[in-house]
Amino acid sequence: MSTPCHCTNLRIATRKVAALYDAALSPVGINIAQYALLRTIARRQPISLTELAKHLELDRSTMGRNVRVIQKLGLVELGRGEDQREATVTLSEHGSTVLRKAEPLWDRCQDEIGERLGPTRVELIAELSQLL
Repeated sequence: MSTPCHCTNLRIATRKVAALYDAALSPVGINIAQYALLRTIARRQPISLTELAKHLELDRSTMGRNVRVIQKLGLVELGRGEDQREATVTLSEHGSTVLRKAEPLWDRCQDEIGERLGPTRVELIAELSQLL
């Protein structure tokens, strides 16, 4: 008899949820990972790549690649912090506009997922992210 893999089940659920958000955000040309980046940058700008990576629990090299993608889309601008070796990120005017247009789309998707899961399961998701 085989025991279901918790990691596999979480990964499948994550892909399904991400697909819902990606579809919701597609009218503004970004995906949920890019939305999360833009939202975090908007709240903390200017923010260093290192701090951004720590906040989103990604390694710095992955964060650098992700930021380069949204930079090429014209959504962010890179600068230098007090330590000239460290890059900082701020939203561009275009990035602010895209984020503003994306927020109601994200809100609607968030509400739909909440309705599908119900409050108990939504709370469980928050608990899981704290427990693991």
